[in-house]
Amino acid sequence: MSLKPKVAVIGLKGLPAYGGAAAVGEALINELKGNYSFTVYSTSSHTHLKTAVYSGFKQVVFNKIPFKKLNTLYYYIVSTLHTLIFGKYNLVHLHHRDAAFIIPLLRIRFRVIVTTHNSFVVTDKWKKYEWFFQLNERYFIRFANRVTCVSKNEVRKFKKEINLDVTYIPNGISQAFTEQTSKSKDTSNYIFFGAGRIIRTKALHILLKALHQINYNGKLLIAGDTDQSIEYKKELLELSKGIQTEYLGLIKEKDLLLNYIQNASLFVYPSSLEAMSMMLLEGASVQTPIICSDIIENKDIFSDDEVLFFKVDDYNDLASKITFALNNLDQMNMKAENAYKKLILEYNWEKISLKYAEIYNRLIE
Repeated sequence: MSLKPKVAVIGLKGLPAYGGAAAVGEALINELKGNYSFTVYSTSSHTHLKTAVYSGFKQVVFNKIPFKKLNTLYYYIVSTLHTLIFGKYNLVHLHHRDAAFIIPLLRIRFRVIVTTHNSFVVTDKWKKYEWFFQLNERYFIRFANRVTCVSKNEVRKFKKEINLDVTYIPNGISQAFTEQTSKSKDTSNYIFFGAGRIIRTKALHILLKALHQINYNGKLLIAGDTDQSIEYKKELLELSKGIQTEYLGLIKEKDLLLNYIQNASLFVYPSSLEAMSMMLLEGASVQTPIICSDIIENKDIFSDDEVLFFKVDDYNDLASKITFALNNLDQMNMKAENAYKKLILEYNWEKISLKYAEIYNRLIE
């Protein structure tokens, strides 16, 4: 019996995932681990687990360093060194354009596929290091054997900005996952907002202002880590006054998170900046009516028949859309059903993983 090809994965930072690119990588590994032997490089800042084999893949966990802003850089460097010195891999799968600077080193021994999760965007927190991100996406990423993007807009940007042809492979939800969660709903009178990291681009402040506009008297449940920016957290707590708000913190248990979304009257996703949101797909997977911002990344996934869009960063428009939705829940539930059908048809991991497998096999051969 032939041995399975060995694939190193760098960039997820830690499993089990609780959102973002890690959730994408984890889903892909779960689909393909029967055909490939995965080793996931991680850091203790993003997982409570130790180096060992878990659920069909190996995880190598490096201790974090006390300098938070340098921890990710350190993680990429030690992962690269470990891969080059000790790794016996057929392929390296790198996630994030931020790590592209290590590709030339990895190419000394391995073929490399890179998956980006929001290129050509730098948040305010990292503006002074914009030169570094530009080096990654305009120069170092070209050393990869194959580049894939999770959003259509990234594909357009790579072509327009640096004339690089890349492959679009969307994120998804597993069929078994959707069947498990699409059970009868016990809808409660609350609106739900969720994000892994609650930063300004997730636009929770826009939702809070909109709810003040309509004198909303129901509950608002908020899931996510609010400690990413102390200044923004203070602003949110001030805006929360007068609204029945419950901050749930970061929910790492997927079943619990989905239970909150499933039982909400509405799932509002006001983000002003995304690649392809896993949270948006998860909201659709439990057939909860969705209101989301009209950024191109969201409109590339769903249409007006499936979600209710509002003008990004416009809390007056969001207020109007929330009022409409709460007064027309039958219409909203029809949209939710349509979104679910599209999810099953176009965004399920069973089909999407085959696209990655095809690239893996070509590069390995």
